[in-house]
Amino acid sequence: MIRRFAATLCLAALPALAQAQTASLVADRLEIAADDRLIAEGEVEVLYGTTRLTATRVIFDRSEDRLSIEGPITLTEGEDVIVLADAAALDPELRNGILTSARLVLDRQLQLAANRIARVDGRYTELSKSVASACQVCPDNPVPTWEIRARRIVHDELERQLYFENATFRLLGVPIFYIPRLRLPDPTLERATGFLLPSVRTTSRLGSGLKLPYFIRMGDHADLTLAPYISPRTDTLQFRYRQAVAPGALEFEGAITSDELEPGKTRGFLFGEGSFALPRDYRLSFDLELVSDSAYLLDYGGSEQDRLESEVALERMRRDKFFRASVTNFRTLRPSELSIENELPEVYGTVKWERRYDALGGDLTLGFDTYTLYRESSDSPEGRDVQRLAVDVGWRDDTTLANGMVAEARLGAAAAGYAVTQDDSFDEAPGRVAPRAAVALRWPLGRTNASGAHHLLEPVVQLAWAHSTGDAIPNEDSRLIEFDEGNLFGFGRYPGDDAVEDGARADLGLRWTRYDPAGWSLGLAGGRVLRLEDSGFAEGTGLSGDSSDWLVSGQLAMDDLTLTGRALFGSDLSFTRNEMRLAYDGGRAAVSATYLWLEAEPGQNLLETRELDLDAAWRITPGWTGRLDGRFDLDAEETSRAGLGLVYQSECLTVDLSLSRRFTSSTSVSPTTDFGLQVSLAGFGSGAGDAVPARRCRG
Repeated sequence: MIRRFAATLCLAALPALAQAQTASLVADRLEIAADDRLIAEGEVEVLYGTTRLTATRVIFDRSEDRLSIEGPITLTEGEDVIVLADAAALDPELRNGILTSARLVLDRQLQLAANRIARVDGRYTELSKSVASACQVCPDNPVPTWEIRARRIVHDELERQLYFENATFRLLGVPIFYIPRLRLPDPTLERATGFLLPSVRTTSRLGSGLKLPYFIRMGDHADLTLAPYISPRTDTLQFRYRQAVAPGALEFEGAITSDELEPGKTRGFLFGEGSFALPRDYRLSFDLELVSDSAYLLDYGGSEQDRLESEVALERMRRDKFFRASVTNFRTLRPSELSIENELPEVYGTVKWERRYDALGGDLTLGFDTYTLYRESSDSPEGRDVQRLAVDVGWRDDTTLANGMVAEARLGAAAAGYAVTQDDSFDEAPGRVAPRAAVALRWPLGRTNASGAHHLLEPVVQLAWAHSTGDAIPNEDSRLIEFDEGNLFGFGRYPGDDAVEDGARADLGLRWTRYDPAGWSLGLAGGRVLRLEDSGFAEGTGLSGDSSDWLVSGQLAMDDLTLTGRALFGSDLSFTRNEMRLAYDGGRAAVSATYLWLEAEPGQNLLETRELDLDAAWRITPGWTGRLDGRFDLDAEETSRAGLGLVYQSECLTVDLSLSRRFTSSTSVSPTTDFGLQVSLAGFGSGAGDAVPARRCRG
């Protein structure tokens, strides 16, 4: 209180300082000298707007309208700019003047040191014979990992840009390159036009190449990145365009290439996506996936996708209503399918509408859907085209009985009409009606024992029936069948509506879960489907015959470990499917592994599969992390893909080294080895990011 009161008196006595907008001065001791000077000593603090200065001694000379300041001095501008100095001479508004033996700290990471710093108009900070670095410097290790030495550096606080003159970049004290003029964004700026840090990529098919991205800011809501890929065997221009609009956003990325792999051809790809909110809760979205040839994405490391889908969709979802209309284009990149590409579905258009009502004491659902599927081939039956128009009505209700059991009833029926062309094995206009019904009884039982562990046991029995009446229907949307705990108690195991699981059956299941007070949980589930007659499902699905395979699944969830498994096996314990997943993240080490075994299913064009996927990372030291990933075909005893990586990360530098090998080959794709190098410097338009904490100096 005494300090503030004394400052107020002195400011009133000195109009020149008092008239400074929102200026105030706080100090331990204040003195008005005979020569019309104000002397503040002790813990001195000067405030002007968002600027704050602390020092040990401040002298205000009224005749020169100047502050003479003795340090140590800390000048803070907002939250991101800090100037440290030994001495300074500034105007009362702290906008103009000189600071000596000073450092400029931006966003608490990039430091610029100079013998002399000049402040101009509160916007520019000029450093002479300066050094810039984001690296920690200690007395026992005075050389930073990297630094930029320049004859002159200017920081534009308004534009948040750094301008370097006669700059030299040094790595571990060794000059690497010289550039007469250089402009870089300061760490508080996320988007600014200019070059981004380059990356190096070397492959066995393309040789060594340098990617040099250039970022173009196109206002506050759009930007474009152009990245020439310079290599002796290819001329490639990669690009990415992003734009945010009032109702949504869109993004495109792609590349244009002329290379030695396909001489005389223009290669490339274009991917895009967007989503836009429309009136009345509608949303318009699109996904675009185009590529010049089946090998391009693998040659240039863009993606491992082997099927492309481009879609435009309009949808609306409300509490009791759903509508979606979409058109999708498919393209396969799989070598085994390229020869029959024109026989695969190319265009798929669909409209679906659903509405729910409270009726008859339960939930009543009305649905309508239609689709059109087109193949390029005009041959029969390979080029079969199909249209469908269907309506569906369903009702469900559940109730809890006095003993805690939950009873559920479901009724429904679907009617569909088709138009089939270019396939003589079906009528031109087949139709079908399929009623269905199911009743289920669940008995959730819970108990908490003396240790605080909670157990939940739930047996489930469901009796279901469905019957389709009408003509033979082409199956277009229900080819891939997967029997799991998610559809054990569904009306059917087919993923679409073209196929119906006919007949009467009993679905039996049991779930058990333990929740331990220590924070871990263990869950087990199992079940089986019993039928009165053969289902017609193919071997390998786990659903063939009058009884399905046993379905068993389990999950162990701990703080840093998750283990899940699922298996299908018959009464003779012969497995149809076995899958195990492990995910561990212990801070220093992280592992994700998947083992999959599938029995061959010719009806679904599935070969016997036995493979292992592995992805692991290990933090060797606080600054070094190793990576390992791979996919292994255990049947063929071959490695499909393998990769190694090493990342060095400090408070100011990140270096990412990667080495990968793809072993698969086909008529259009050859095995290839890929080496990558990426370097990023903290402190320039990147923020603190994921940088590790700064090293501590010893002593």
